[in-house]
Amino acid sequence: MTESNRPIVILVEPQLAENIGMTARAMGNFGLDALRLVAPKGGWPMKGVRETASNATHVLDGATIFATVAEALADLNYVLATTARERGQMKRVFGPDEGMAEAAGRLSAGERVGILFGRERVGLSNDEVSLADAIVTFPVDPDHASLNLAQSVLLVAYEWRRAAGRAVLPFSGAMRSGAAPREALIALFESLEADLDAAGHYPPAKRDGMIRNMRDMFHRMAMTEQDVRTFRGALRALARRSPEA
Repeated sequence: MTESNRPIVILVEPQLAENIGMTARAMGNFGLDALRLVAPKGGWPMKGVRETASNATHVLDGATIFATVAEALADLNYVLATTARERGQMKRVFGPDEGMAEAAGRLSAGERVGILFGRERVGLSNDEVSLADAIVTFPVDPDHASLNLAQSVLLVAYEWRRAAGRAVLPFSGAMRSGAAPREALIALFESLEADLDAAGHYPPAKRDGMIRNMRDMFHRMAMTEQDVRTFRGALRALARRSPEA
């Protein structure tokens, strides 16, 4: 995958090395690797930036540096600016899911898309936001609205991966053995009920109803073949136990 078919993350005057490193990590988590830095404080590369990037140091190695926001956006067709504050500008405002759906559509059409993130303390200036086509903001609790820079990138990167149809889980909860055949379930029922009869578990007047209720309980469990084998093994172990045990 090349820079042209995924969004480019642009950080404006980032100050803390750990935030840039964690941003790279968040990007790597969801398949983004195009990072642009506008006038990073303290120059580039920063001491300690790689330590928080985990396995995403390739993002840092490929980062490009620009002196101004305008220069960082010059070759892009569509830009989204992230902000937590209403700016009084006549722009479309997206949540991260809608914004990344828009970005994914434009990327598929061959456009180059960038996502602009502001400074750790003060975000983007109004003039910087004015260079973007639209705004992305987050549906946070208004009493706790502040997001770390890397957190903001993580949310956007996650939503882009979903919008691009790449949000495939690395593993599933699928059962490793198939559903138990009816024959195995019936054999389990008969074995268990015989053992309970021998133990005097059923009051005679209630026996049939209790058996049906227990069978229904096992049906609700949607038992697999392995479940039945495990349960029958436990019953056999109990049956082998001596009366004195």
